[in-house]
Formats: sequence, structure tokens, C-alpha cells
Amino acid sequence: MTAQYQVQDGVAVITLDNPPVNGLGHSTRLGIVEGMTRALDDAAVKAIVITGAGKAFSGGADIREFNTPKAMQEPTLHSVIRVLEASTKPVVAAVHSVAMGGGLELALGCNYRVASKGAQIALPEVKLGLLPGAGGTQRLPRVIGLEAAANMIVSGTAVPSEKFAGTKLFDEIVDGDVLPAAIKFAQNVGAASGPHPKVRDLKVRHENAEGYLGFARNTVAAMAKNFPAPLKCLEAVAGSLKPFEQGLKQEREGFLFLVTTPESRALRHAFFGERAASKIPDVPEGTPVRKIEKVAVIGAGTMGGGISMNFLNAGIPVTILETKQEALDRGVGIIRKNYENSAKKGKLTQEKVEQRMGLLSTTLSYDDIKDADMVIEAVFEEMGVKETVFKKLDEVMKQGAILASNTSTLDVNKIASFTKRPQDVVGMHFFSPANVMKLLEVVRGDKTGKDVLATVMQVAKKIKKTAVVSGVCDGFIGNRMIEQYSRQAGYLLDEGALPEQVDKAIEKFGFAMGPFRMGDLAGNDIGWAIRKRRAVDKPDIQYSKTADLLCEMGRFGQKTGAGWYDYKAGDRKPYPNQQVNDMIVQHSKDLGLTRRKISDEEIVERLVFALVNEGAKILEEGIASKASDIDMVYLTGYGFPLFRGGPMLYADQVGLYNVALAMKRYAKGYHGEAWQVAPLLQKLADEGKGFNG
Repeated sequence: MTAQYQVQDGVAVITLDNPPVNGLGHSTRLGIVEGMTRALDDAAVKAIVITGAGKAFSGGADIREFNTPKAMQEPTLHSVIRVLEASTKPVVAAVHSVAMGGGLELALGCNYRVASKGAQIALPEVKLGLLPGAGGTQRLPRVIGLEAAANMIVSGTAVPSEKFAGTKLFDEIVDGDVLPAAIKFAQNVGAASGPHPKVRDLKVRHENAEGYLGFARNTVAAMAKNFPAPLKCLEAVAGSLKPFEQGLKQEREGFLFLVTTPESRALRHAFFGERAASKIPDVPEGTPVRKIEKVAVIGAGTMGGGISMNFLNAGIPVTILETKQEALDRGVGIIRKNYENSAKKGKLTQEKVEQRMGLLSTTLSYDDIKDADMVIEAVFEEMGVKETVFKKLDEVMKQGAILASNTSTLDVNKIASFTKRPQDVVGMHFFSPANVMKLLEVVRGDKTGKDVLATVMQVAKKIKKTAVVSGVCDGFIGNRMIEQYSRQAGYLLDEGALPEQVDKAIEKFGFAMGPFRMGDLAGNDIGWAIRKRRAVDKPDIQYSKTADLLCEMGRFGQKTGAGWYDYKAGDRKPYPNQQVNDMIVQHSKDLGLTRRKISDEEIVERLVFALVNEGAKILEEGIASKASDIDMVYLTGYGFPLFRGGPMLYADQVGLYNVALAMKRYAKGYHGEAWQVAPLLQKLADEGKGFNG
């Protein structure tokens, strides 16, 4: 049983005890009902207190039981709350630390609520594409008012308990330990004759409910765009104006509708995918980790500076090494400027700016970084440069230091071979801007130690990154897949599309940025350098020549004010360029191709299915250990639309049979050799299965 029972001075105390956040799993729900039965049968008990052990009252549903029969096994949370409301003895919730989702709904089912200051209160179900399903949309408006409840439920934001002082949500808010205060409160109400208040009996009052709801509907519809849950949450809250049972029925219908939507499936997939990414099949929990108290970064450029900021933000001292003082000064100046800008926007205090800058030191000598626990190389992306750096690191770094490379495509095994300690070498591929982007690809070399992997995953959490483990291959997970996406984008230009149509089609699908705008932002010269390298390494891979022709025109992107599009000073908006479009049309002629009208649907299918097919190969080769890891890479690093859940989940929702069918159709067209269906994709399609089970 994950709920404890004891009696103190005539008060039964039921303590939820299901670490880490006292999730309301079946065993815990059962424990509450059994505790209630014992308390009601004991004549010596005059009142009941429900609280949570450890660092939470309750964080809501037990996520370990999601999608299992136990989640809906009686007693459900609805049944538990009915038991509380039917109690002949007063029930007091002693709320502390965290009361979220079902945890808050449980507290709302009690007669009284006592809270400690600073407890985080929320109904965050909207973030999973759902709405509170155990009466939260009906009871919360009854205690804090229609507008406040609508704001909380539609946004899913946590609010500290003291903000509810003076409302009916909490009868008392106390400093310090809430349990003794709740027991005292329970003794007092237990001594008084009933009946005791029930939230369900309160009326929701608002001077102009219809006017407010009309305004709120328009606002939410405009902001929620591709997500149905926020509007359904609002409608459920509007139901609180009806008699309680009617409103509850409306809430239930809304919940059952949302749980089947592809958007909710996508959000839940992302939620679980993020947690699953930190689990590496052959690196068990409890694997020893190394202490990381000092970090060194090689290179003070854009990446080196951004990487350093992640550690400074987490309170970890950083030493940046460069070859020239001017490069150091410039890099440190940019870091300071970034922090000063955050301070101007009110996101950081000046004191915090100085505190973080105080953790930063610089050097021109390897000797000054030899005692660092981890060193991250962020130098030019060329194997000869990496070789020089890693040979030097091998020479000077202390034993047990982790030697990491921020390479985005190069062979981590080869980099490790430049040292006599390949077990300490790992890839840590940050995404630009490194201080903003959430994704961190952790590249596991053949000889990377398990303790090194476990340490890097722990460090990633500390610096607030979503870390995904990749095996060694050209481009790892993200860049290897994006190459196929970019190839298709180029072929579309050869066949009849223009950059603006391609970008608009994929942006309408939900991508943050289309391939040509993305190229302009990253710098078209980077892709040019990669294609030149590919021409030597993999001469059989064909690309559209349009991107090379663009670079030959000197149009490298935003940094030169001209790429696939034109850019004006201080304006990142892309303006189509006639000269570029003429070059594309002329190139089709030179190839002897008759340009054709291409639909937006074809553009989206070819770009997304190119990602999916390469993703299937990556899974089959064991480069990624699970499909959700690939989805996390694309959701957190490449602007794939969250409401679609990532390329692999999107393919599952379309149906792998349909995906394979479309690929075979494209295989008959221009550069059809790019559409060989990955064996894993074909196998799963034949079996009627998906990548995500």
C-alpha cells in the first residue's frame, strides 16, 4: 500500500507515500479509501487529514500507470473524491510543496484545505493535450472564481499557494510545517457540529459570464491554433456555471474527446519521450558518475561562448581557452552582452549577471585547464584541427577528466583514437545558439565508458538540456536525417518549385522554418563545405546543384544579407529574389527538365517522409535506441511541430503502410533512387505496426 495511516490526538492522518511525487496510482487510491473506511469506523477519530510524504502533497496521476489497465481500475480518482465528499467526519487536506493535477483535484474534494506558503498549485493537463478529468474544471472556479480558474486551467501554469489567500481554495496558509497546523485545524472543525462545506455545493458567480467567455474564446482560439485542448478546457470551465453534475458530465465528454486526438497523443509522446531519452538500455540507473565541478571549453566563438553560458547558468565555473587574446576578449564580450540583454528584459538581476561572469575565467595556455573535470572542444569542424586539440588534451588533462567534442558530423571514434584514453572521449553536440536550444546529442563512441555516459546525461539535466544518445555515424541522428530532407528540398526546386513555396508549405504544416530559410540562417556556405566533402567521401550521393550555384553567387544567407532570399539590415524577414528564382528556372532548363506544378501536399510528404525513411535506417542500425529518441531530437533541435509529435510518431499516425506506398510512388519520379524504402519501415508496415509500438 502506498498510503500510510495513523491516529494523532483524535485525528486520522492518511499520508500518501508513493515517491517521487506521490502519484495517485491504483495502490495509493486504494490506500486513501481504506484509510477513510478505518477512520469512519473508529469512534475515537473525530476528523481526518490527508497529506503527502516527502517533497509533495501529490503531483497527480502516476505516470508509470499511463496507458495501463491500472489507470482506470476502481477506485478511480472520481470514486476516491466521492468517498471524501460522503464522509460524515470532516476531511482536511494538508497541502505542501506541490499539488498538481489529480493532487489538486483530490484536495478540492476535501471539506477544508490548509496549505504551506510557497506550495506550487496547478492543473497542468492542458500541456498533455488534455483537461483535468476528476472535477478540477468544476470545483476550481467555485473556489477562486471563473476568470482565475480559466486562466490557470487553460495555461496549465503553476501558482504559489499564497496567491490564493482570501479565496475559498485555502482556509489557512501557514509558514513552515503544514501537518501540525492541519491537525490542529482538524481538531477544531471535528469538535464543531456539521454539516461541513463541500466545494461542489458552492455557486460560480460572475457579473458578466457570457461577455467574459466570449472574449476568452476568441483569445484562446487565436493563441491555441493547432491545439484543441485549451478551447476544450475553457468550455469545461464554462460548464461550471451549470448545476454541478451537468458540468461534470461536460468535463468528462471533453476529456474523452481530447484523449483520442492526435495532438494529445503527440504531447503525451513528447512528455514520455523526454523522460525515456535519459534511459540508456545498457547503462543501468545507479551507474557510478564522475564529479563535474570545473569545466573547460576550447574555443571562444559562437558555439564555445554559448556552451560556456550553459555551465555558468548552472553555477559551474568555466575556463575558456583560445589561441589569441583578441578572440578571448571578443568571446567574453558577447557572453557579457547576452547576459546584459537578459538583465534589460528583466530576466536576470544585475547581481546574477556579475555572479555568472565571476565564474568565468580565460586562458591562452593548456596548462591552466589541466585540472578541469570535463573539457568540451568547440573548434573548427575539420578533422586535422580536432586531432591537434585532442592530442594536446590527452597530454595535459588529469586522469579521469571527460574529453568531449562538440562535432556535429565527424567520427567520434576517430577523434577518440587521437588519445590514449578513448574510454573518456564522448561527443556532446550542442545546437546553435547553444545557450538557448534545448537539444544535446550525446555521441557514444565504441569505447566510451558507461560512467562517462551516465555522467554526461546527469550534467545535461543540470544544464537543463534534453540529452539524446546517438551512436557514431556521419551526422549522428539529426544532421544525418536533415541531409535527406535538404536533398528533397533541392530536387523540388529542380522539378518546378521555388524556395518560397517549399518554405511556406512546410511552415503551414507546422515547422518553425522551412529548409531554405533555415539554410539562410545557418549559412549556406556550411552546407556547401559538407557537399564538397561528400563529393570525395560518397560520390554516389547526388544533390541538386542549385545550392552550389547560389553559393557561387556569394549568397551565403543572413550574414551576407543575401541567400535564397534577400534580407534588409535589422530585419530577418525573407524577401524573394528574382535573380535566384531565374537561376533555379535556368538550372532546370540546363538539366533538360520541364518544370511542373508541384502541390503543397507533395512538398510536405517528400520532406517529412525523407526524414522518416532515414530515421528508420538509424533505428535499424542501432544509432538511436528507440523511435521516441529521434522524435525528441526533431522536436527540441529542428523545429518539428510539437502538435505532430516528431517525424516517427507522425508516420505512425499517417500509417506506415501509407508512408511506404507514397515512397514507392516517388521512387518512380525524379531521383527515385533516394526513395528505397528502409527495410524496418517496410517490415513494420507489412505487420501493421508502428515505430512507437
